[in-house]
Amino acid sequence: MKHPAPPAGQGSHGHDDLQRNLTNRHIQLIAIGGAIGTGLFMGSGKTISLAGPSIVFVYAIIGMVLFFVMRAMGELLLSNLQYKSFIDFSADLLGPWAGFFTGWTYWFCWIVTGIADVIAISAYTQFWFPHLPQWAPALGCVGLLLSLNLLTVKLFGEIEFWFAMVKIIAIVALVGTGMYMVGTSFQSPGGHTATLAHLWNDGGMFPHGVMGFFAGFQIAIFAFAGIELVGTTAAEAKDPERTLPRAINSIPLRIIVFYVLALVAIMSVTPWREVVPGKSPFVELFVLAGLPAAAGVINFVVLTSAASSANSGVFSTSRMLFGLALKGDAPRSFARLSSSSVPSRGLLFSCACLLLGAFLMWVVPDLVEAFTLVTTVSAILYMFVWSLILLSYIAYRRKRAALHAASKYKMPGGVALCCVCLAFFAGVMVLLSFETDTRQALVATPAWFVLLAVAYQFVRRRADRGG
Repeated sequence: MKHPAPPAGQGSHGHDDLQRNLTNRHIQLIAIGGAIGTGLFMGSGKTISLAGPSIVFVYAIIGMVLFFVMRAMGELLLSNLQYKSFIDFSADLLGPWAGFFTGWTYWFCWIVTGIADVIAISAYTQFWFPHLPQWAPALGCVGLLLSLNLLTVKLFGEIEFWFAMVKIIAIVALVGTGMYMVGTSFQSPGGHTATLAHLWNDGGMFPHGVMGFFAGFQIAIFAFAGIELVGTTAAEAKDPERTLPRAINSIPLRIIVFYVLALVAIMSVTPWREVVPGKSPFVELFVLAGLPAAAGVINFVVLTSAASSANSGVFSTSRMLFGLALKGDAPRSFARLSSSSVPSRGLLFSCACLLLGAFLMWVVPDLVEAFTLVTTVSAILYMFVWSLILLSYIAYRRKRAALHAASKYKMPGGVALCCVCLAFFAGVMVLLSFETDTRQALVATPAWFVLLAVAYQFVRRRADRGG
């Protein structure tokens, strides 16, 4: 028997519940920011080298699959406005175990991603301040984000709004610059003329064959981590019946502009074989355009992108702990809200974990292999969360047929399309077994679920004794 959740509108200690202070403007930009990760800015060079021009199809396919996952999530959240996030509907529709596994796995996803972001922020800061100790930017970033998030949820929305705006301006500028260079047949210092023909005149769209195309999925899937963030803002969105559908429905357009067009612009100006895996192709395009400040500008953009991701992680992990605590699946103290209706103890705990992880990665001599392992583990865990959203939708269609019939925001394709998306995630898991570094992550990840299974038995026994 689990602990009863406090009545709607109250936290566990009598404080008001999470407040609906995020406006449509905030929700739209949080959704966009979640769809544009550091993986696009820094990881696109490696994906282009692996898949060639076919990488545009990789991002488009992943984006469309995740759009349908978000549509399923949207219908579920709007079917019952008492659902605060996907923890609630997974626990309700699949059973308490699903809420426990979803919540803690999603918390761990963002902690892992946040650790990588904090380390990245330290590295990007070295560009301007090479003599600054590595720990200083990491400590400063976490301290700043903690301080700002402790104030009000509206301030989180405002910070994320401007972080996302920087990323949007940078990508629109890149697409615009690339189109101008193609339109004027720009001649690069290396003797290459900017043209769309670069996409197919060097080995075709699939220069490395089918296996090269498949290899792109391994890295590209991580670039979309965080797209589901709009679902964790549901409890704090004003008028969710209007703002959530608008945010989710704009996902296809965002993917076309921010992923497909950006990659087309890069490969039209710089032939795909010339793209260096270890460098950001965004920087290279602006350098070719004759903008000497490009390196500094893009460094700032990538820095804000990492800070945006870390900010999202701090926000979402604290809300996950709040939801878990209300159900008795986390320490009850995490259900306490501050006077600003912010889950402050969850924020403090998540930020402490970020700093601990940043310290551990700082003292490890070889971070590259560890970073690949960690981000692949994160991608696998995200796919687990996305899969549970789909399984919850299938259960909802079976158990809540009347709610589905009354829904004004039905998922297109319904259960059949959910099964297609689940098959896609299973296929990506198979692809992860092909490379040594990603295979290691695939082998290591079950340890997390074993740990959760043990913890869940302990929580259930404690709840039964309490009942």
